[in-house]
Amino acid sequence: MKVKSRHHLRSDEISELRESIETNLGVDVDGDAFEGVELADSEYDIVLVDGEPMVVYIDDEPFLTVTGANEFQPTKHVVTVDAGAVSFVSSGADVMRPGITEADESISAGDLVAIAEETHGKVLAIGRALEDGDDLVGDSGKVVESIHHVGDDLFEFSV
Repeated sequence: MKVKSRHHLRSDEISELRESIETNLGVDVDGDAFEGVELADSEYDIVLVDGEPMVVYIDDEPFLTVTGANEFQPTKHVVTVDAGAVSFVSSGADVMRPGITEADESISAGDLVAIAEETHGKVLAIGRALEDGDDLVGDSGKVVESIHHVGDDLFEFSV
């Protein structure tokens, strides 16, 4: 991933980003330095918080990266998968209903979600819910589309 441009965020941009993430994920992204990074070969822009890629803009909406979600541990918009789904989700597979053990009921279809494993609570991927939260647990069907996962280019990105 090549950096096209890099700049420090203004205080109003930082406030807007922090408010959005706190509303959607229930966590405060705290840091001393916030830098916006436009990538030349990616559809996403990222924000470095104290030099680490903690936030990604997906369709102009700020959301934690896998790294950011493991650092700040979201309390909302989390989908939890069982041990059998871990290797698939970690490889970028979409999430199937039978692999989900728990889902935040406040999730609406189309929302961005953090996908965590049930044993340690580590976030494995970021995705988009295809169903409402109360319809994510069940017997069959794809219910979360994977966007970013452990080991992908965004996860491996460093400056």
